[in-house]
Amino acid sequence: MNNSRPIGVFDSGIGGLTVVRALMRHLPHENLIYFGDTARVPYGPKSAQVVREYALQDTDELLKHDVKFIIIACNTVSAVALDVVQKRAKVPVLGVILPGAEAAVRATKKNRLGVIGTVGTVLSNAYTNAIRQMNPDIHVFSQACPLFVPLAEEGWTSHPATELVAKEYLFPLTLEKIDTLILGCTHYPLLKDVIDSVLHKSVTLIDSGEATALSAVQLLEERGLRNQSVLKPNMQFFVSDIPHKFAEVGERFLGQKLGKIQRVSGFSA
Repeated sequence: MNNSRPIGVFDSGIGGLTVVRALMRHLPHENLIYFGDTARVPYGPKSAQVVREYALQDTDELLKHDVKFIIIACNTVSAVALDVVQKRAKVPVLGVILPGAEAAVRATKKNRLGVIGTVGTVLSNAYTNAIRQMNPDIHVFSQACPLFVPLAEEGWTSHPATELVAKEYLFPLTLEKIDTLILGCTHYPLLKDVIDSVLHKSVTLIDSGEATALSAVQLLEERGLRNQSVLKPNMQFFVSDIPHKFAEVGERFLGQKLGKIQRVSGFSA
């Protein structure tokens, strides 16, 4: 098997670049292909049936590039469509829900966990179900935070308006005396500082993207898929719409220049 084949990562849009950033840190020699379905973002408010249809199309786009492994860098897709992607892909597939849940279960001391995410992720109860399968004694409290996504994309990571929104969203969770909080959307790591500040740094924040990257390392090792090359990896970025906007905003998410962004056709709502 050719271990230099790329890892494929897909997301409903731009947020999955925080997962790519973590992958680059933990797997610096792996070739990566990213697809963001920017024509149909966001997936969070859409029905599970539609998300599953979109996820299969996203998967097919990555499979065109002979990927060896697929990471679903979207919490909504991971919550409602992991099974259909695994069936279609014929290569190992990793979502962000299970790694994030496992990291939170390890971190909590009081068995009181919070989960924040899109409406779709919260309604799916995917994190709650995963956590309770690991430890039924853990209490899980969820909160949808839809405004966090546009605030992160706007770059308002330390804006007073973001702090006000964060206080409003997080107040119910503080009443539940959580000690650990899962950032259940790939946009949310950009808002870590303001979330941490609102929670008075008293709660452990779990970045599901970071946890997913660590799980990817383990999975690649177990499957013998690790790229042994020490050459500079090849990074390719594809979107279904507005590549210039993706490049502009994506630099904040990835922490570096993205280079050429290629648009692919055939993706319409």
